[in-house]
Amino acid sequence: MDAPINPLLLQPDLIVLQNLLCDIRANSKTGKCAEYEPLKDHDDQSSMLALDEVRDETSVFTSWDMKDLPAGKGLKANILRAYISWAQGILRNPVDVVFMTHILLYLSTSVPSALFLYCHFTWVHGIFHSLLQLSYCGSFTLMLHNHIHNNGLFKKEYAWADNTWPYILEPLMGHTWDSYYYHHVKHHHVEGNGPEDLSSTIRYQRDELGDFLLYVGRFIAFIWIELPLYFLRNRKPALAFKAAASELSSYLFIYLAARANFHPTLFVLIIPLLLMRVGLMVGNYGQHALVDDVDPASDFRSSITLIDVPSNRHCFNDGWHTSHHLNPLRHWKDHPRAFLKAKKEYTNGRALVFQNIDYLMMTFRILRKDYLYLADCVVPIGDQVGMSKQELADMLRTKTRKFSEEEIREKFYEGRKK
Repeated sequence: MDAPINPLLLQPDLIVLQNLLCDIRANSKTGKCAEYEPLKDHDDQSSMLALDEVRDETSVFTSWDMKDLPAGKGLKANILRAYISWAQGILRNPVDVVFMTHILLYLSTSVPSALFLYCHFTWVHGIFHSLLQLSYCGSFTLMLHNHIHNNGLFKKEYAWADNTWPYILEPLMGHTWDSYYYHHVKHHHVEGNGPEDLSSTIRYQRDELGDFLLYVGRFIAFIWIELPLYFLRNRKPALAFKAAASELSSYLFIYLAARANFHPTLFVLIIPLLLMRVGLMVGNYGQHALVDDVDPASDFRSSITLIDVPSNRHCFNDGWHTSHHLNPLRHWKDHPRAFLKAKKEYTNGRALVFQNIDYLMMTFRILRKDYLYLADCVVPIGDQVGMSKQELADMLRTKTRKFSEEEIREKFYEGRKK
């Protein structure tokens, strides 16, 4: 609530955040943004126009926007224009040049580093390789996230690229082949953090470390068998077979690589797998730890929105998680505009919006029960506007409570029948 605006926010994030802050200030004056001279540039109409202006801006890098890149007639500008033109010619969406940048980055660093480890292993190189992969895992996973939701990144004539780069890079980044697709698209988005979701948070007291460790441990130890069994229970044997085959073939590949040369495999395949599995669950926990106790089946009340730099600038708008659950096929750049367009629904749905915090820190602060810190990060909307810091903290605390099986039956099963 009192957090300063981060100057490194993406421009669309900044526009939406200023619009929400405008609502808060106008509410304190019992009026509307447009009625106050200092605020009128951030009212809904002005903000939507501002978002339209940057809607089709090409992204080339995560750390720099187009305005920060070389322009004019110099050598750097000419090379940049040639690269953008080439990438746009093969990508499905011309604004997604940043995906090509990242694919080339990983293929030119992770792959040679891994190969060199197998040819000439040293412990120092192994450690630095693992740290490199750790620095890549967030951006890679969210690029893969866009790939699996949209059935590829490249134009049809370059489909071979979409059928190649994931299978090279997934094991190096800690993903098993295709498992993210089967778990995330075919399972998580079907169940939506409900009782049948294998990564659901509702059966855990979400501010207790013991429950969190059980949550992560269950996923690491049993997802390989639980996901195929889920598909079998839901009469989807083909998906069950594919999910099991993708997971077990990845394990077999890692086992054979370790048998042949254990030390490089430890750093190239095993450590990234463990780090990624933990990271995926820490992130999902942060996304779905704050669940409304009245209407936990609502997408507005079972997920959150983050306006921050790590999630949105470096991880392709992963912070707009509620928007993503409302429409999993929505292009990552369209989330801020979709949020502003549906702001009334977010307000009526009592959704939660935060700034200056990412999902990892969200999980950490919840486990510390540091609700006052989280209250400082809340961007209040609707009935939340005017609440004190302590009232916001108390409200957030109610959203981490474990659901009993009786409550789950009432709110998810009997509630749907009504």
